[in-house]
Amino acid sequence: MDEIRRIANLEVPKGKIDAVLDTDAFNEVDDQFAIAYLLRSKDKIRTVAIYAAPFFNGLSTGPADGMEKSYKEIFHILDLAGEKVDAYRGSDRFLSDEETPVVSPAAEDLAKRAEEYSPERPLYVLTIGAITNIASAILLNPKVAENTVVVWLGGNAEHFTHMKEFNMIQDVAAARVVMNSGVPFVRLPCMGVVSSFTISKPELEYWFIGKNPLADYLAKNAIRSADSYAKGAPWTRVIWDVTTVGWLLNEDDRFMLSRLVPTSVPSYDGYLTCLPDAHLSRYVYHINRDALWRDVIMKITGCEIPEIEF
Repeated sequence: MDEIRRIANLEVPKGKIDAVLDTDAFNEVDDQFAIAYLLRSKDKIRTVAIYAAPFFNGLSTGPADGMEKSYKEIFHILDLAGEKVDAYRGSDRFLSDEETPVVSPAAEDLAKRAEEYSPERPLYVLTIGAITNIASAILLNPKVAENTVVVWLGGNAEHFTHMKEFNMIQDVAAARVVMNSGVPFVRLPCMGVVSSFTISKPELEYWFIGKNPLADYLAKNAIRSADSYAKGAPWTRVIWDVTTVGWLLNEDDRFMLSRLVPTSVPSYDGYLTCLPDAHLSRYVYHINRDALWRDVIMKITGCEIPEIEF
């Protein structure tokens, strides 16, 4: 892919597009919001598959367990939404090096599915966890890097001194594979950018609870999680993963601002390094919190909310 086509594919897409979502859905409370928002954005996005990503923290006994729990949570959200989308189990471990893929149904599906697309009509890959499945698909079939656009929530803002962020640091090898592959790449940094996309308990109660079973679950799940460590105190919760879906809907920069930058790749100690011959990628540097929440709430709950004019 030449740089002219890559830059063109880094623009917010016009018209209806196809997308897959790669999600560690059981890891946090935000993945579920992202799945719901994606499913309720059918006017612009056709969701053709959902992949379960691995994760390892206090909610799993290891990457395989995290992936399996995420796979089950995907179906839970699909049931609540009354939707049917093909879902695939992903990697049961992180990459051991930058040449060996972790073969899984998700990686194999993306490697095969990418053949149906082209640089002129790409498949959009939203990935909101460790990027193992996507890296594995690229290693299985380099055409994935030609025929897709990868939108990833990972790493922190440029002004942070380190990139030891959960999605990136779990599988640095996978991040390096993807970011070195030449795939059109959009990065939404966590701390310092997407960390502004918060919601409070009163907002969750007011906008979501009682509207429908899906909205009820999203709100109560988020409240239960936050109350487990902050009950009785004021709190807001970052709903990180929604922003990747928001980027696909970002006509006229209504939800976020971004710029083209030379692609930086992470080193194994968690820092980013910009290579001299780096191709360009898109870096999101600001989230319009209220505008994006308005769209999310209206689509998930069916509420009508007036648009704020400044």
